[in-house]
Amino acid sequence: MDYKAWVEKAADFFSVHSGSGHFWYQRVTAVALVPLSIWLLVLLHKALNAPYADTVAWLSSPFNTLAIIAWTVAVVYHAALGVQVVIEDYVSTIPVRHLAIRATNLTFLVLGIAALLAIVIILLAR
Repeated sequence: MDYKAWVEKAADFFSVHSGSGHFWYQRVTAVALVPLSIWLLVLLHKALNAPYADTVAWLSSPFNTLAIIAWTVAVVYHAALGVQVVIEDYVSTIPVRHLAIRATNLTFLVLGIAALLAIVIILLAR
C-alpha cells in the first residue's frame, strides 16, 4: 500500500462528514446526561458535606463508579460533538475546519483519558 492510499484510509477513519450519525450521537448523549447529571449533583453534595474518606467509600461502590465513568465519557463526547458543530458552522475554510475539528477531538480525547485516569487513581488510593 502506498503512502497516499494509507493517508486516505486514515482520513476516512477520522472523517468529519457523518451528519446523521453525529446528530443522533449528540441527542443520545444529551438524554444520557440528564439522569447522570442529577446523580452528579448528589455526588457533589456528598463531596462538599462529607469527609473525603466517606465520599470515596460511597464512590467506590460498583454502581457509583460506573455512573461517574459513564458521566465522564458522555460529557466529554457530548462536548466534543458540540464544539465540532460550532467549528463546522463558523470556520469557512475547509482545510482549517478539518484541522480544527481533529485538534479539538484530540484535545477532548486527552482530557477524557486524564479524567478517567484521575478517577482510577482516586479509587485505587483509598
